[in-house]
Amino acid sequence: MEKMSRVTTALSSNTISGKTMFCHLDAPANAISVCRDASQVVVAGRNIFKIYTIEEEQFVEKLNLRVGRKPSLNFSCADVMWHQMEENLLATAATNGAVVTWNLGKPSRNKQDQLFTEHKRTVNKVCFHPTEVYMLLSGSQDGLMKCFDLRKKESVSTFSGQSESVRDVQFSMKDFTFAASFENGNVQLWDIRRPDRYERMFTAHTGPVFCCDWHPDDRGWLATGGRDKMVKVWDMTTNRAKEIYCVQTIASVARVKWRPEKRFHLATCSMMVDHNIYVWDIRRPFIPFATFEEHKDVTTGIVWRHQHDPYFLLSGSKDSTLYQHMFKDATRPVDKANPEGLCFGLMGDLAFAAKESLINSDTNRKPYPGGDRRNPLFFFKKTDPTEQFAHVSSALTIYQTGLDSNHMDWFVSTAQRYLLTGKPFAELCDHNAKVARELKRPQVSTTWTMLRIMFSDPANLPAAGLNHSLSKLGSLPLMNSFSLKEMGSVLASESRLERGKGDSRQDNIHLETGNSHISNNNEENEETEGSDGPAECMFGDAELDDDDLYSMDHENQAEEQEYTLPQEGFQLRHEIVDNPSAPEHFQQDKADSPHVSGNEAEVPCLTPIESFSLISISQPLFTHHLPASFFCPIVREMLSYYAEQGDVQMAVSVLIVLGEKIRKEIDDLTQEHWYMSYIDMLQRFELWNVSNEVIKLSTCSAITCLNQTSTTLHINCSNCKRPMSSKGWMCDRCHQCASICAVCHHVVKGLFVWCQGCSHGGHLEHIMNWLKSSAHCPAGCGHMCEYT
Repeated sequence: MEKMSRVTTALSSNTISGKTMFCHLDAPANAISVCRDASQVVVAGRNIFKIYTIEEEQFVEKLNLRVGRKPSLNFSCADVMWHQMEENLLATAATNGAVVTWNLGKPSRNKQDQLFTEHKRTVNKVCFHPTEVYMLLSGSQDGLMKCFDLRKKESVSTFSGQSESVRDVQFSMKDFTFAASFENGNVQLWDIRRPDRYERMFTAHTGPVFCCDWHPDDRGWLATGGRDKMVKVWDMTTNRAKEIYCVQTIASVARVKWRPEKRFHLATCSMMVDHNIYVWDIRRPFIPFATFEEHKDVTTGIVWRHQHDPYFLLSGSKDSTLYQHMFKDATRPVDKANPEGLCFGLMGDLAFAAKESLINSDTNRKPYPGGDRRNPLFFFKKTDPTEQFAHVSSALTIYQTGLDSNHMDWFVSTAQRYLLTGKPFAELCDHNAKVARELKRPQVSTTWTMLRIMFSDPANLPAAGLNHSLSKLGSLPLMNSFSLKEMGSVLASESRLERGKGDSRQDNIHLETGNSHISNNNEENEETEGSDGPAECMFGDAELDDDDLYSMDHENQAEEQEYTLPQEGFQLRHEIVDNPSAPEHFQQDKADSPHVSGNEAEVPCLTPIESFSLISISQPLFTHHLPASFFCPIVREMLSYYAEQGDVQMAVSVLIVLGEKIRKEIDDLTQEHWYMSYIDMLQRFELWNVSNEVIKLSTCSAITCLNQTSTTLHINCSNCKRPMSSKGWMCDRCHQCASICAVCHHVVKGLFVWCQGCSHGGHLEHIMNWLKSSAHCPAGCGHMCEYT
């Protein structure tokens, strides 16, 4: 026994005292219940059914109700209830579908009183009426609820919820109303006097509702708990059930019990994973008010020792222990909570929480314009002097942004319109740049354009775009000893010499090949647009005039030969033909152009040596000396800048579009932080599809697993009901095939379908054909199966 501290509570003429203590049971417990005077507790399970006396120092076994050499399944209990008006009356729900009452006043060893076998499947819950001594209610896996009069040998009423199995039934404290919770997430309210139809039905949870409990004082409040890990409190006094409180837990809620004498407190325990018992203040739903951590396995039953005593809690568990918890010994999670907090709202509002004592002591704190905007969201308004725990109060102050900056439509529009995959890299960049430009974000638009220039393959760029890209980049580093500026100055001097001779020449020369257009405005040269192939010449800073290159007079051929470069200035790639002709499309274009004379059309555009020299130097300029990796450090700094400015949308979008080009330049932790921030913002704006796409396109393992957390399928063996620990169709424990078709009795190795009501199933095609002619389960369990 464990001795920690002792407390005494005075309840009318009785006095309850004790400490935190426990005792070992013979088998795991499924449910517990206490008698009216809080002196005894009954523990029921599949292999245990005993009554213990609660003494001041320990539990003492008083009576074992499992008698006989071969106890029947009537002793295998799923639930137990001790009548609160008749101290010798117990009721149990058996796993074989029986409802059994027990009379402790019988002199014989066998205390069984009455046996009701009207349910066809396991009975999940039994409940006595709080004021009617002989009225007992049961809820079963067969979807039916039955009301028994203990003075008769059969049920007096049957309630059909037209739904799946009933998980819990609870009588209201004030009248003949009872609540029933179902596996399909619904809760129904019935009048015990009208078994033909329920009075009200509403959907309480997104999964099965495992438990419910009426408030002992506020009789219109109903608490429900379900598989969706939530505890909800409903106001049933209105015409329509209204959710007034919601508590988010970390596991499925198996039991919920209101704390006596504490209006806003309730206790919960989990069905799996979590072994602790939590006491919640429903006004503070994100952190438990108190925690009991003694059990080593799942807690299966909780009950307050006395209906007017809030300081003693009894619990049973699958670890085969029975505990009495004293509230003073509970763990207080709020003691470890941070009283300070800071958070930005979707529209830029800033919320700041700090200890109220610190804010009150700050005399220099300026009030918020327009009045004090404190809102008591995270602290109790009034401290209860009778409560054992001291309260930690924090004051919340909200700072609101101006109306002009309170606009986030650009974020939503950008997230919805951006393209992150499905098209070539250049098209993605162009599309996203256009979206940013339309949303009046010029810096972002320019960034996308620069990314296209930096990382696109030059061979795949259009000629005009390539030359324009080079003019944006400025001068390019040259590895060759030859200077293009020198050649430019030579050709420019020749042009001036020709103009000095008085030759009249047009300022603009147009060469039309489809939509080709070359113009000279004495400004920066623009490359031919819409050309059939990639650009042949690139000049960097020393760009030549079109007039000097493409419209030289044939009368000056001899002078032009004097200024040609020697052949040894460049490494020859192939043998030079003595008299090469100009490109065919140039000849044809110049001949057809109305702006070019016939004599000019007959002359080649460039001399053989000039043409070859320019082509030979143009290719290494871009591809060999400015690889994509050259820009990676710049892009990394750019992404960090956007992230630091709060625009994680841009950082994540560029990460996805660039992919392997930039991913290795940024550490995984930083990428994960950016992804998580962006996904959080998308989900806060309810952009679920965009969020899922970002998760799917992410290369971080910690991010890609986010949309896989809720898709795990846990499989139990259909024979021993235990989890399947290995792959395959054989159970490691019972060595039986886990998935047998109920129709053909063969192992199902493909698609398996089963009934959520009776858990029987088989091959999809076999089950569909069976249900076409019969509504009963093919396994013979009697359940009415339905395929939808």
